[in-house]
Amino acid sequence: MTIAGRRVLVTGGGSGAGADLALGFTHAGATEVVICGRRLDALEATAARHPAIRALACDVTDEASVQALFAQAGRVEIVIANAGQADSAPLAKTTLDQWNAMLAVNLTGVFLTFREGLRQFDGWGRLIAIASTAGIKGYAKVAPYAAAKHGVMGLVRSVALEVARGPVTVNAICPGFLDTDMTAQSIRVISEKTGRSPDQARAALEGLSPQNRLYRPDEVTAAALYLCGAGSDGINGQAITIARGEV
Repeated sequence: MTIAGRRVLVTGGGSGAGADLALGFTHAGATEVVICGRRLDALEATAARHPAIRALACDVTDEASVQALFAQAGRVEIVIANAGQADSAPLAKTTLDQWNAMLAVNLTGVFLTFREGLRQFDGWGRLIAIASTAGIKGYAKVAPYAAAKHGVMGLVRSVALEVARGPVTVNAICPGFLDTDMTAQSIRVISEKTGRSPDQARAALEGLSPQNRLYRPDEVTAAALYLCGAGSDGINGQAITIARGEV
């Protein structure tokens, strides 16, 4: 079993881990990688980096939009729910709108992506959620985000049991803070709200890692390629953590 000849769909593929996943799967021999998101300009910039990448607009929080995405994409065998968003505030200052936004993109988006992906599988398939160490443990001041990521893990483990007797597997990859635009935004928020310099804010996030670093998007891609490659058939319902022992 190889990735060569497979068709792949990656949500949130315009930047960060999503863009790296798209390129990684094309370099591994995927016939086509369909990437989607709300910022078509960023998606097209990623697609321009390899002829096997195709960009489509999609809002993963909208059921009709996700259904239209899969209709346009055609049948795919590997579905990676990567789209996500972070926000930060103490719980007492968290608004209902913030709560709903975090659950919509980080949990409902995975549900809709997984559901449509599973519906169109014809035999072998892979569902992968790019979750977070926040789905394994808690972090202060990101309760809605952590709750959503914990929900993703419940979804992964439950769907894994539904498909366990067949050739489909369902897993999550749970990295610590990645060196991506989303983490850069978190650093800006920390800096603005605490008065720390951006370097100090970044150091605080790096300090959560035993190696005092942010993790690279290509580390996520390597884990995803493993979950789709030879020898991965028995890996189902698992959280592959990229955190150097933090959790």
